[in-house]
Amino acid sequence: MDEKNKDLETQAKEPASGASPEKLPESQSYTRSEPNGDAAVHNPETASTKDIPVEAVHSAEGVTPEGEPFATATKEEAEASSTHAFFDEAASEPARPATQASGNNGTVPPVPPTRAGGGNLSGNNGSGGEPPKKDGKKKTIWGAFLAGILGVLIGALIVLGFSWGALHDDNNNDATSTTSNTGTTKKVTVENTTGTTQALEKVQDAVVSVLNYQAGTSISTGDTTEDEASSGSGVVYKKSNGKAYVVTNNHVVEGANKLEVTFSSGKKAEAKLVGTDKWNDLAVLEISDKYVTKVAEFGNSDAVKVGEIAIAIGSPLGTEFAGSVTQGIVSGVNRTVPVDTNGDGTEDWEAEVIQTDAAINPGNSGGALVNIEGQVIGINSMKISTENVEGIGFAIPSNTVVPIIDQLEKNGEVERPSLGVTLRDVDTIPEVQQQQFLKLPSGVDYGAMVQEVVAGSAADKAGLKKYDVIVEMNGKKVTNSMTLRQILYANDVKIGDKMEVKYYREGKKETTTVTLTAASSTNQ
Repeated sequence: MDEKNKDLETQAKEPASGASPEKLPESQSYTRSEPNGDAAVHNPETASTKDIPVEAVHSAEGVTPEGEPFATATKEEAEASSTHAFFDEAASEPARPATQASGNNGTVPPVPPTRAGGGNLSGNNGSGGEPPKKDGKKKTIWGAFLAGILGVLIGALIVLGFSWGALHDDNNNDATSTTSNTGTTKKVTVENTTGTTQALEKVQDAVVSVLNYQAGTSISTGDTTEDEASSGSGVVYKKSNGKAYVVTNNHVVEGANKLEVTFSSGKKAEAKLVGTDKWNDLAVLEISDKYVTKVAEFGNSDAVKVGEIAIAIGSPLGTEFAGSVTQGIVSGVNRTVPVDTNGDGTEDWEAEVIQTDAAINPGNSGGALVNIEGQVIGINSMKISTENVEGIGFAIPSNTVVPIIDQLEKNGEVERPSLGVTLRDVDTIPEVQQQQFLKLPSGVDYGAMVQEVVAGSAADKAGLKKYDVIVEMNGKKVTNSMTLRQILYANDVKIGDKMEVKYYREGKKETTTVTLTAASSTNQ
C-alpha cells in the first residue's frame, strides 16, 4: 500500500475537525495518528463501509494506487476519491497567503490558531477552525487527568465537610446521622426533662426497700432460721450524727425478728426498730447513714388539691422492682377509711387519708407519695383491692405523719390522751337490750358503751361507769367507738386538756368533765 492509501486510511480513522476526542463513543476503540503538520480532515465513514475491513475500504475508495478511478466506481465515488486526493496533495504543500473561495472573488483570511467550538474548517460564512496539533492528544489527556484529580479533591472536601458538620451537630445537639442510598436517617437523642423527672431527682434515692425477717424452721435440719417473710418500702427523712431515720408502715415491720434496708444503689444496711403506731400504721427505723445519699423533704398535705399530680415511689412485689415510679393525680383529700388494727375482723379505726389513682401495689406500702415539687405529701399505706375496683389507693397525709414520727423517734411510742376505758358500739347491741337493759330513749340507737373502766384513769376520776353510753365529746357527736377515738386522738387535743363528755345512764342524759391523761396501754 503506497503513501496515498496510507494517508486515506489515516483520514478515515481521524475525527472531523472541531470534534473533541472525548466526545467519541466509548463502545469503539479509536487511535489517532500524529502526522507532520496539520492533520488531514475527512468525512466520517458511511454506514455501508463500517463493517468492511480496512484493506477492503482502501480498494473501495474508487482510486487506484496511481490515482486513477476504478472502472467499477460510480461517479460519486470517483468524485469523492478525487476530493480526497486533492486534500492529500494540498496537505503536503506550503500554506499560501490566499485561496480562491468557490463562488467568491475575495480572499479568505488565515485560519486562527485555536479550535472553534464545533465548526467546519471553512464555509460560505467564512467561519472556520484548525485541526488539532501534533501534541493535542497529550494536552487533552493531561487536562482530563488534572480535572479528575481536582474532582476527587473536591469530593473529598465535600465528604469531610459533611462529616465535620454531623460531628459538630452531635456535640451540640446529641444527634448523629447516617447516609444510605435512600436518603439520610437521623438518630436523635433528646434530653427529655419534665417536672416529674425533676421531682424524682430530688427524692427517688431517698426511697428504700424494707425487708422483714421472721423466725422459721429449716426443713432439712430443723434448726431455727431467719427467713424473709415480707417486704415493703420506706423513706429516709432524717440524717444526723452518723445515723439516718426511715419512716415506713407498721404493718411492714410487724412481727419482725430482723429488719434490713436496701438502697437504690443495691447496698444494704441492718435496721433497728425505734417505735410504732398501730393507729396510724406508722413505724420509724434507725440505720447507719453510710449509704444514704438523699433525704426526703415533707410537703404540706393540707395544701394538696384534687387533680394535682401525684407520684408514687416504692418497691412493688419486692426488691426486684425497687424504685418503681407510677404517676397519677390526687383523687380526693380528707378521706376516711375504716381499718381493722388488731386483726379481729372488726373495723376499729378510721384512717384519714389522701386518695390517689397512682398505682399502689403490695410492696409499695411505706413508700412515698410525692408532689410535682419532689416533696413527700403522704406515706403510701393501702388500696382497695377488689375485682370491680381499679385505681383507688391511699396515703397517710404528711401533716399526720410528721408529729407522729417525731414522737416515735424521741420516745419510741406515741403518747395520746386517754379516757382509760374499753368500749363497744351501740349498733352492735340488739335493739331489745338497748331499750330494756341500757334504757336508751327512742331514737337513740348510736354511741359508745363503756364496757370497762380502768381504776385511777381519767374516766374513773370523772365518774364514768360501766354501761354508760357516751354520745358526745368536746361538742362533737359520738356515733361509735371509732368516732370517739378520732375526737380523742385529734392533733389539736393534748394531754392535760379538759373535755366535756355527755352520756346516758339508766335512760338519763348526764354531763361530766374529763381531764385527759397519757396512757399508751389502754385502747382509749
